[in-house]
This record gives sequence, C-alpha cells and structure tokens, in this order.
Amino acid sequence: MDIELIEMEKPEEVNIVVGQAHFIKTVEDVYEALVTSYPDIKFGFAFCEASGKRLIRHCGTDDKLREFAIKNAKKVGSGHSFFLLLGNAFPINVMKSLKSVDEILTIFAATSNPLTVIVLREEEKRGIIGVLDGELPLGVEKEEDIKERKDFLRKIGYKK
Repeated sequence: MDIELIEMEKPEEVNIVVGQAHFIKTVEDVYEALVTSYPDIKFGFAFCEASGKRLIRHCGTDDKLREFAIKNAKKVGSGHSFFLLLGNAFPINVMKSLKSVDEILTIFAATSNPLTVIVLREEEKRGIIGVLDGELPLGVEKEEDIKERKDFLRKIGYKK
C-alpha cells in the first residue's frame, strides 16, 4: 500500500468541495441540486466511476471550472470520488442542497484554502482517506478578534 498527497488545483478565489458518492446518477442530481438552489451559479463537477466503464463523468455551467474538476478527478483517481468547483457561490450557499442528494455519502472538504487530498493506493484501487485543509492555527481569538469576526459576518450579510 502507498499513501499519496495530491494537491488540488483551482483558481485562487474558487471554492472546492471534495466528497464521495455512489452512483452514476450523481452527476445529474448534483447539477439539478445546484442550479435550483443558487440562480446563475457557476460551477464545474466531476465524478469518478468505480466500476463498469470507469469514466470521469462531468457537468457544470462553467467550462473552465469543469476542466479544473476533471483535472482534479484524474489526479486523485479514487472510485466514487467527486470534485465540485464553485465560482460565484460559497459552500454555505449549496451544502444543504448537496447533502440532500441521495447518492452523496461523504463530504471530505468544502474550502477556498489550499487543499491536499490524502489517497491510499493498493494495486489498481485508490481511496480518499482524508484531506489537509489550510494551515495550522496561530493562536486563540481575543475580544478584538471576536468583534472583527462578528462585524465581518454582518458586513457580508450572513448575520443581521
């Protein structure tokens, strides 16, 4: 068995969601969940089949993001894994819709941070065993940090 660390590729301001699903129907169901939950969403999605033709299935509303999703799927190559790149939405905008897709089993990460996928390989099989998301904490927030966090959430409209 070998463990590989695979860096995800994406444009800087884009969010990525990495997860696992279980059926070819995932591609169409994710498409429908995203376009009905967030009008004019820009995204690319790729899903790795684990049996049969073992193709990377894909969809999206933005060709550049779809290409990044496919590129990441090829690099990881884990059966039933999926890669969603969000261009003009945050994960918080679509997570409830994604989690309601019957085929989705696990979400490993939803982030705009640099992301590394940890993959276990045994002969012709590969599986995601975890992710490295962002960097180490530098400390514990103080009162001024709490105020800054609360102000920021109100500034961007997530709190009243």
